[in-house]
Amino acid sequence: MSENRQRFGLVRLVWTLAGLMGIAVASLFIIEHVRGSGVKFNTPYQAVLLTNGSAYFGQLEGYGGRHPVLTHVYYVVSQTNPDTKQVSNILVKRGKELHEPDRMYLNPSQIIAVEPVDPHSKVAELITRASQ
Repeated sequence: MSENRQRFGLVRLVWTLAGLMGIAVASLFIIEHVRGSGVKFNTPYQAVLLTNGSAYFGQLEGYGGRHPVLTHVYYVVSQTNPDTKQVSNILVKRGKELHEPDRMYLNPSQIIAVEPVDPHSKVAELITRASQ
């Protein structure tokens, strides 16, 4: 009788370990699948707001993953007319800087929000004009 109990205990232990291994493998698969699947946007451009207060506009890929990349990057520069004190905002294409960057690799923990840029918005209009 005690030999049967030992055998039953061993079988139960093996099945428990196999079940735990199966759960672990399934969990890793799900985590990797979720991590690798970036969010897809249905507009050509997105607005990316960062924790330092910067806002960039461009084409975002890999959002939701570990290495989001923003290409065709634009940002707004505000200029004040010294005579009238009127502030005007100008959309500037990134890449004119001394190091001429063609993309931005973003730290996902620094992204506060991502919003689609409507194709009929003023920003989309300005981007279209600047890229022609």
